[in-house]
Amino acid sequence: MHGRTSGLKKNQIKRLSNLYRRRVPPEAALTNELARAMGELALEIGRGVSLLIDRRGRVLTVAVGDANETPIPPVPGEAAARLYGLRLVHTHQKPGGFSPNDLTTLFLNRLDAMVAFDVAARQGGRGAGSALEVGPAYLAFVAPGSADAEDWLVEGPMSLRDLEQLDVAERIRALEEELERELGAREVARTSAERAVLVGLVGKEGALEAEARMAELAELVRSAGATVAGSSLQQKSRPDPRTLVGEGKLQELVSSAFHEDADLLVFDRELSPAQAREIEAFTKLKVLDRTQVILDIFAQNARGREAQVQVELAQLHYQLPRLAGRGTAMSRLGGGIGTRGPGETKLEVDRRRIRDRIASLEAAVNDISRRRSETRKARTASDTPVVALVGYTNAGKSTLFNALAKADVVARDRLFETLRPTTREGWLPGLGAWGGKVVYTDTVGFIRDLPEELVNAFRATLEELHDADLLLHVVDAAAPGAPDRVDAVQRILDELKLEPPRLVVLNKADLADPLHLAGLAERYGAVAVSAATGAGLDELKAVLTRQLQRAGAAPAAEREPVAAWERATPAAAGRATALRRGLPARSGLDSMEA
Repeated sequence: MHGRTSGLKKNQIKRLSNLYRRRVPPEAALTNELARAMGELALEIGRGVSLLIDRRGRVLTVAVGDANETPIPPVPGEAAARLYGLRLVHTHQKPGGFSPNDLTTLFLNRLDAMVAFDVAARQGGRGAGSALEVGPAYLAFVAPGSADAEDWLVEGPMSLRDLEQLDVAERIRALEEELERELGAREVARTSAERAVLVGLVGKEGALEAEARMAELAELVRSAGATVAGSSLQQKSRPDPRTLVGEGKLQELVSSAFHEDADLLVFDRELSPAQAREIEAFTKLKVLDRTQVILDIFAQNARGREAQVQVELAQLHYQLPRLAGRGTAMSRLGGGIGTRGPGETKLEVDRRRIRDRIASLEAAVNDISRRRSETRKARTASDTPVVALVGYTNAGKSTLFNALAKADVVARDRLFETLRPTTREGWLPGLGAWGGKVVYTDTVGFIRDLPEELVNAFRATLEELHDADLLLHVVDAAAPGAPDRVDAVQRILDELKLEPPRLVVLNKADLADPLHLAGLAERYGAVAVSAATGAGLDELKAVLTRQLQRAGAAPAAEREPVAAWERATPAAAGRATALRRGLPARSGLDSMEA
C-alpha cells in the first residue's frame, strides 16, 4: 500500500489491497463496480483512493491520498514514445472537477489519461450504514500541439455510465498517433544540438543585472554547443532551498520545455546536489547549472596536456560532493570492530577513485607550475619586459595578441576559446635597450562569478600574471555591459593579488557606438583599437612603451620622469593618461588631484 496509510485499520488495508485483484476492460476508463468499491473505501477512511491502471486493465498501484501523492512506477516496454502507458483513477470528496495538482500530475508524467469522480454520503453521514452517492466523473488527456488547449484536454462532467461506455483505448491510440506525427516533424526540423530552456532569478541585484546574466548564460549555452529554446526569469526575494524556483515555476518550465521540444534546463545559479536531484526528479529533464556549462566549455576547448589536466581537475572537484548516496557512513576502509562486513559500497569506491585521481592531477599541476616557473626564470634573467593580456572572455584578446606579436593562435567568436597560455615575442618602438623586444602572453579569459574550481585548477596558468611587467586589460567596447565586465575582471585580479600595473585597452572599436566608446575611454583612460582592422595599434604600442618605462621595465636612464601622484595607483595612472590627451576629468575630485 502507498500514500497516507497511517492510522488505517488492518481490515481497511486488506480491503484496499483487494483492489489489486480488480480488472478493467482495456477499452474502458473505469467500471461502475470498481468506482463504487473505491468510493465506499474513500468515505469510510475519509481520504482519497487512487489507482494506476495499465493498458491491459490491470491495477498496478493502489494509493491512499490525492493524485499527486500516488507513486508512478516504471513500466518496462509498454509505454509508447510520448505517453507513459498508465492512466490514473482517483476519488474526489470535494466537488468541482480536476484540481491543478491533478492536471499537473497528468502532464508531468505523460499519463495516458486522468480520471476523477466525486463521492459523497447520501444520508446519515459516513459509516457502514450510509448510502454511497457517486457524483459526476471527469476525464483528461495530454493535449497535442495542434489542440487549442495548451497542456491538457478536459472532458466532463459526465455520469459513470457514460464514462464506462467511452472507448478510451481508441482515444489514446489516436492521441499517440497525433503526438508521434508531431514528434516526427520536430525530429526532421531539429538539428543534433540539444535544446535548452534557461532559468534565472531576479534577486536583490535587480532586473537589469538578472537580464544581463541571462544574456551571458545564453552565450555560454551556445558556446557549449546547445540551442537556446527559451528562457524564464523568476522574481523571488529568497531562493527556494529545495528547488531554487519553487514547484509552481518548475511546472511552467516543464510545459515550456515540452512545447519548445527542449530536453535540458540550465540554471543561472549554482545548484546544490540536493537541489539538482529534486529538480531532475520533479521535471524528468536533464538539469545543469552555470558552473557545469562553463566546465563543459573548458573541456571542449582543452587542447594540449596542460589544459586537459587542469580542466579534468576542476571537473572532479565539482563532481566529488555531488555523488549521490549515503556518504562515508557506509565506508569499510577501517579495521577492527564495527568495520567488518560486505566491503565498500559503490559510492565509497567512486569517491576513493575520484580522490586518488584528484591527487594525481594535483601532482601534475604542481609539475606544470614548476616547469613554468623555470621558463619564467629564464625570461626574467633576460630582462625582456613581459606584457600579459587579460580580460573578459571573448573580448578579443587572442586577436589582439596575434596583431601585436604577429602570431597565429586560434581566435574565434566563442567563449573560453583560449585555455592554454601562449607566449610570443614582439617589438615595441622606443625600447632601445632590448632592440625593441617585448614578450606578449595570451591568457585564459575571465567571467563574472568564475567557478572557484577553475581558479584553483588553473593556478599554474594564472601564475604567469604575477611575473608580468604590465597587465593589458582588453575590454570588448561593443558589449552593452562593458563597465560591469571591467569590474568583474578587476575583482578577480584583486582576489589573485596581482601587483603589476594595469592598462585598459578598448577592443572592437569599429563595432562600438562612438559616444559609448568615448565615454569608456574617458572613464578608464584607455586606448581604443580594433584588433581585426588594425586601427589604433600604433597608438597602443606607443602607450605600451611609455607604460613599460614608467613601470620600471626599462633601465633607469631610459625611464621618463613620472610624478609620484601619477604612480600611486593604476586608476591614477589612467586619469593621468586621460589628462595628457586633453580629456576632461570625471569629477571635481579628479580635477583637484590633477
